[in-house]
Amino acid sequence: DLAMISFSTDSDHGGDFGLDEVSGFLANGGHLRSRKLSHGCFVFRLDLCGFSGYKIYPGKGKRYARVDGKVFNFLNQKSEHSFLMRRNPRKICWTVLYRRKHKKGISEEQVKKRTRRTQKFQRAIQGATLESIMAKRNQKPEVRKAQREQLVRQAKEKNKASAAKKAATKPAKPAQQKKTAKVVKSAAPRVGGKR
Repeated sequence: DLAMISFSTDSDHGGDFGLDEVSGFLANGGHLRSRKLSHGCFVFRLDLCGFSGYKIYPGKGKRYARVDGKVFNFLNQKSEHSFLMRRNPRKICWTVLYRRKHKKGISEEQVKKRTRRTQKFQRAIQGATLESIMAKRNQKPEVRKAQREQLVRQAKEKNKASAAKKAATKPAKPAQQKKTAKVVKSAAPRVGGKR
């Protein structure tokens, strides 16, 4: 993030900071990572706190370098000590990570997404036009039931006629003779005890 601080050479003239105050900030060195723009503004790069996630403005905060060489910026002692105690910022309610995880303060910024409703279209199906489909749909149930029963009756009559036709064309088989059952002798009963 960048913060812009405007100034004017005349400190009575309504700038945010006088020139000597801004040069005092710059005297601290490259720590602020500032740059002067052509229209008389300085742009300061803001750091983020390594624990809380809040912005650290120039002249504030503390920098912590670990033994492995990794550098962390902290806004205040509270966040530094919490980091050193290995607290999880997602479980501490005042941190940015907690607020983001639990969706705090987002509701007024974010507009609710509108759900898109699917539109229904009616089209003709293969073998039936849209008019015939609509006519069938608008029929009364009694009429539809009567038509169905009539179609079922016609189908049954057709099946009976085809079965009768098949029976007439089939040649009659000669009467079969009755087979006599063979007499099979059963095995002789076992004599004796266990083997």
